[in-house]
Amino acid sequence: MTNHQQKITRVQTVKKLILMITVVLLLLVILAATVLWFTGGQELYAVAAATSAETVADDYALQDDAAVVIPKPRAREPAAANPLKNLYWGELHVHTQESFDAKLFGNNLGLDDAYRFARGQALRSDGGELMQLSRPLDFMAITDHAESFGLRTRCADSGLSWSERLNCYFLETPNTAVFLIIGTLAGASDVVPESVGRAGHYQNRARPRPSYNSWPLCAADEDPQRCFRDSNSDWARYKALADANNVPGEFTTFAAYEYSAAMSASGKHHRNVIFNGADLPEHAVSSLDVGNAIELWQALEATCTGDCDFMTIPHNMNKGWGLFYSPYTWDGKAYDEAAWALRKKREPLAEMYQIKGASECALGVGSTDEECGFGQVLPPCAQGQLSGCAFTTSFVRQGLRTGLQLQRDIGFNPMTFGFIAATDSHNANPGDAEEWDYVGKIGTVTSPALRRMTQWPDQQPYESTLQHHTSGGLAAVWARENTRDAIFAAMQRRETYATSGPRIGLRFFAGWDVNASLLDNPDALQVLSTTAVPMGATLPARAGDASATDAAPASPGFFVWAVADTMSAPLQRIQMVKGWIDAAGQTHERVQDIACADGLVVDASSGRCPDNGADVDTASCALLGDAGAAQLMTVWHDDEFDANQNAFYYVRVLQNPTCRWSTYDAIRLGRAPPAAVPATLRERAWSSPIWTAARRTGAR
Repeated sequence: MTNHQQKITRVQTVKKLILMITVVLLLLVILAATVLWFTGGQELYAVAAATSAETVADDYALQDDAAVVIPKPRAREPAAANPLKNLYWGELHVHTQESFDAKLFGNNLGLDDAYRFARGQALRSDGGELMQLSRPLDFMAITDHAESFGLRTRCADSGLSWSERLNCYFLETPNTAVFLIIGTLAGASDVVPESVGRAGHYQNRARPRPSYNSWPLCAADEDPQRCFRDSNSDWARYKALADANNVPGEFTTFAAYEYSAAMSASGKHHRNVIFNGADLPEHAVSSLDVGNAIELWQALEATCTGDCDFMTIPHNMNKGWGLFYSPYTWDGKAYDEAAWALRKKREPLAEMYQIKGASECALGVGSTDEECGFGQVLPPCAQGQLSGCAFTTSFVRQGLRTGLQLQRDIGFNPMTFGFIAATDSHNANPGDAEEWDYVGKIGTVTSPALRRMTQWPDQQPYESTLQHHTSGGLAAVWARENTRDAIFAAMQRRETYATSGPRIGLRFFAGWDVNASLLDNPDALQVLSTTAVPMGATLPARAGDASATDAAPASPGFFVWAVADTMSAPLQRIQMVKGWIDAAGQTHERVQDIACADGLVVDASSGRCPDNGADVDTASCALLGDAGAAQLMTVWHDDEFDANQNAFYYVRVLQNPTCRWSTYDAIRLGRAPPAAVPATLRERAWSSPIWTAARRTGAR
C-alpha cells in the first residue's frame, strides 16, 4: 500500500471515528432530552411556551387598562439647598436587558430606557403594558449583574465559532427554560453540611467559587483574559452613562452594579455596589472574582482609591437561607473582628423591602409581631430544612439584635445599618412601585396581567408571582441638596428610610431634651437639628450621672412626624419597634403603637390603636369613608428605658388599606380578586433605627 493510500485510509478511519462519536453524542443528547422531558421538561416547555413573546399580544388583548382609575402623573418639584435637609426619592436596585436573566425573561428595554423612565417618561413593557411613574425620581442607580458584563459583547462580531454562536444565541434569545437550567446549575455549587442543627439556624458550608471559565463562551476562548477585558468594556459604558445622565441639583445618578453570588433553590446572597466620585475602578468586582463579601470589600478598597468611595447594600436577606446575619461567609469562612469592622464601614444600609418580599421580620420566626406577616414570602423552617424557608438570621430585626450581642462580645456594633427599599425590577423601570402600575418583575414572564396572575402546578409557594411578589418599594433620603455628594453622604450616615411604594414623609429624632412642647413649635426642626440626633444615628448616654429627676425624664424623647402621600391613602398609625440586650446577654424586642389617627387612643392592655374602620371598594379600588390622617406627630418616651442597656428603636408607619396589585389586575381582566391572596394591604414606611448607648462603659 502506497503512502498516499495509507493517508487516505487514515483519513477515512478518522472520519468514521468522528461520525461514530457524533452519533454517540447525538444519542446521548436525545437520551438526556428524553429524561429531562419526563422529569420536568414538559413543565419547562409549558412555562416557556406560555411566557413567550409570540403570544403576548393575544394575552394583552384580554385586559382592559381603562377599567383601572389611576392618578394623573405629576412633574418633579425641584427644591433649593436646605440646611435642615430635603426629602429625596430614589431607586438603587433595578435591572435592564443587560442582565442576562432579564434578557432571558423577555425584557428588551435597556440603560437609556431606564434613565428616561426615572425622569418621568412612559414606556411599554415587553408585555405591551404602559408603565409610568406618578412622579419622577430624584436619584437612581442601575444595578445590572456584574457577572453579566461582557458576556454578549462579542456576539455582534463576525467569524464566531459554532460554540460562540450557540452561546450567544442562548444568551440573546428569551427563554424561561434556559434561565431555569442555568439557575439550577449555578445553585448546584452548594455543599450540604454533614450535620443539620436546630431548625432555622444557618449551617455553615463551603461553596466553590465559579470563575469566568464557568461560562462556555469564556471557557472556549483561546485568550483567557478576553472575557475579563469585555467585562471592563461593559463597565466603562455604565460609568459613562451614569455621568452623562447626572444633573446636579435636579437628577442624581450613581454608577453601580450587583454582586450576585448564587445559592441553591434560588437563594440570594447579593449586594448592590454603589460608587461615588470621579475616579472609579476599571473593573467591576463580581462573584467570578471573589468568593465572599469580605473579599469583595477588600478588593473594592484596593481599587476604589483617590476620588472614589463605595458602599454595598444587601438585599433579599429573607431569601438568603440564614446566611446574611450569621457569622459566616458564603464560602464557609468565619468573620473576625477586622471583617466585622469592614462590614460596619462599608455596609451602612440594608434593603428592607422589594418585589421578592420584606426582610424586616417573619411571623413565627423569633417574633410575634403580627405586622411581620406583611410581605412574608417563606414559612418558618422545619427541622432539616436548609433552604426554601425563613431562618432566624435572615431578617433585619434579628440582624440588629445580633449587632447588640456583637457589641457586647467585641466592643463595637457592626450592625448599625439603616433602611431603604427598592424594586429589583428587571424591566428597566426604576421606582415603579405603585400597585396600580405593577407589570411584574421579569419581562414577558409576568406581563401582561394574565401571566402574573397564573399559578403554575408544582411551583414552590415562594416562586409564585401572584402569591409572593410585591410591587416593590422606594428609597427615601434626607439630604441638603440633590447632588451625588449630598445623597451619598446621607446614605453613609443612614439618614434614610424605606417605604413599600407610597411617598410617605417621615422624620424621626431622639434627644434628652425632646419633649411634647415641640409639637406646637413651628421651629421644631430647627430645634431638633441642634438638640437631638436623626434616624440612623446613635444617641449618647446622658451627660453627668444620668439619674432621673422630676425635671429630667429617665427616657429620651423620640420625636416622630409622618405625612401621608397625597396620591395614596391617609395614615392609620405609628408604631415603635424596640430591641435591647439584657445583663445576661439575651436580646429582646417589643412593638407598640404610639400614635393613632382619628382621635383614637392606644389601648393600654394591648398596646395597639383601635381599628379606625378604614376600607376600600375592591371592585373599583376607591377609598371608602374619610378615616385616617393627613399627618401624625408625636413625642414618645419609653416607660421601660434602662440607661444601662444598649438598645435600638425604629418607627413603622401604617397607611389605611388600599388595593393590592392583584386586585387592580383582576379589574383589568374583569374578574373577582383572586382568593389565594388578600385583596388589600396596608402600605407602610420604616425609619432607619436610632441606637441608644448604655451609660456605663462595658454596660450591657
